[in-house]
Amino acid sequence: MKLKNLYLTTFLISLLVISCAPDDDLEFSEQGREVPAFDSERAVDYIRQQVELGPRVPGTETHRDAMDLYRDHFRSTAGNQAVFVQEFEQVVYGDTLQLYNLIAAFGLEHSDRIVLAAHWDTRPRGEEDPENPELPIPGADDGASGVGVLMEFANIFAEHDLPIGVDIILFDGEDYGEEGDLDNYFLGSRYWSQNPPVAGYAPRFGILLDMVGGEGALFPKEGHSMRFAPSLVNEIWSIADEFGYSDLFIDERGGMIADDHIIVQQYTGIPMINIIHHRVREDGSVAFPPYWHTQDDNMDIIDSTVIQRVGDVVLELIYNRIEP
Repeated sequence: MKLKNLYLTTFLISLLVISCAPDDDLEFSEQGREVPAFDSERAVDYIRQQVELGPRVPGTETHRDAMDLYRDHFRSTAGNQAVFVQEFEQVVYGDTLQLYNLIAAFGLEHSDRIVLAAHWDTRPRGEEDPENPELPIPGADDGASGVGVLMEFANIFAEHDLPIGVDIILFDGEDYGEEGDLDNYFLGSRYWSQNPPVAGYAPRFGILLDMVGGEGALFPKEGHSMRFAPSLVNEIWSIADEFGYSDLFIDERGGMIADDHIIVQQYTGIPMINIIHHRVREDGSVAFPPYWHTQDDNMDIIDSTVIQRVGDVVLELIYNRIEP
C-alpha cells in the first residue's frame, strides 16, 4: 500500500507540472521529423494475449487478470512512477463492480500534452448473436484492438523521443450497460472525467480508438468528432489519403456514435475524436460490422493490415504534424 501511494504521489506531481490549457484552434503542418515504424504484428499479438485470457467482463477473474497484464506492460514501458491505476466501485443492476482505469504518461518533460484512449472491458452479453445472446463476447475488435494499438505505441514512445507529451488512458466499463441503457455504459470515462487524477488537466486533444482492427473496416468521419475537433479529424483523414489509405479512412460524414469521447468532452471540455469502424445506411442509421456484439468478434476477424494503417496514421500525426 505504501509503495502504491508513493507511485500515485509521484504521478500526480508529474501531471500537475505538465498540465496546460488546450489551444482554441488546433493547427497541423509537416514538421520534417522522423516517424518511427509501427509493428502491427506485435500489436496483433497484444490483441491475442487479451483474447486468450477470455472475456474481460467487470467482476470476473479474467477482468482482474487483464488489468495485471496492462499494468505490467505500461510500467515496463512508461516506468512505474508514470503509471496510475484509478480504482473505483459502482453498483450496476444490483451488482457492486470493481473497476479500473489505467493512465500511463509518456514524455513527462513536455508541458504540452495529448490523450490517446481505448476501452479495455468486454460486453457481458452478446445480444446480436443469434445462437448465444447471453454469453459475453470475446472482444477481439471491440475492446482489444484499440488497447493492442496503444500497447504497441507504448513500446515506441519508450524507445523514441516524443515531440509532445502523450497520456494513454484505458477506460473500464464502457460496454457494461444493457441495450439502450446509456446511463450504465461509459462507466470508466464517466468516472475519470468527473474525478480527474489532476484538477485542471487540459491536454490539447484526445483520440479514442474503438474497433480499429477488424476485417472490412471503414472509418468515416464520426459525427460528434466533427463537432468537437473537425480540424483534427480532417488532418488524420488527410494523412491517411496521403498514405494511400483512403479506402479505410473514407472521406465521408459518419454517424453520431455514443462512446467514451462524448463523456470526456461533456465533462472536461477536452476535444476528443473517435476512430471507429462503422458505416451509415441509406436511411441514415448506423451499422456496425456483422461480428459486433457476437461470438464472432474473435481473432479470426482481426486484420493486421487495418492495424498497421491505423498505427501509421496516428504515429505520423503525433511525431510529424503537431505544431509547437
